[in-house]
Amino acid sequence: MGAKAAPGVSDVEPSPSSMIDLSFAVEAGARDVLPRQHRQLLAEALEHALPWLAQSPGAGVHQLKVSAGGGPFVLLSRRTRLTLRVPRTHAAQAGALAGRTLELGAHRLPLGAAQARELQPYGTLYAHLVAADDADEAAFLSSAQEAMTALGVPCRSICGRHQVLEDGALQGFSLMLDGLSHAGALRVLEAGLGRHRRLGCGLFVGHKSAAAVGTPF
Repeated sequence: MGAKAAPGVSDVEPSPSSMIDLSFAVEAGARDVLPRQHRQLLAEALEHALPWLAQSPGAGVHQLKVSAGGGPFVLLSRRTRLTLRVPRTHAAQAGALAGRTLELGAHRLPLGAAQARELQPYGTLYAHLVAADDADEAAFLSSAQEAMTALGVPCRSICGRHQVLEDGALQGFSLMLDGLSHAGALRVLEAGLGRHRRLGCGLFVGHKSAAAVGTPF
């Protein structure tokens, strides 16, 4: 008899990828909010629950989809999901977060069932934020190209808008990579790019075209 699946994690077909995304439903009420600058709080809560997360190469936390607009708080909804990229070997451990509540300071993030999602190695990949040292776009693109060369992945890099988050403690650019082979795209998805993966930086997702990047969030 095969091993029992982790709580809340649906079965998925085997994939050549060593990484997998786990997407958790957020059991939010009509008035549940988080601070707009919540990335550090979320990273700390996740590392308390999953101590191995910060030490796993390629692992990270995708951007939470929350309400747009100004103000110090963002509204959670039934469509908000917490998505983690984790090693396939740790999927069962991460899936055990289903049914738990993460404490983000004075705020709560109650998690429902998780769905496992295979990585999609499209010819075009997009990251909503890749960390940078400053607002120098040319230096950022040069660094990104060097990283792709080190991975052995030829591609075209398209830089999006500069962003400053977490009260100035985090900055970077959105980035699109185009012209990727299947193997190259899979390598980028598994490795990510740059620092601060725990804060939602450097994680790529499949994109169907090399359209304009830098969508506000």
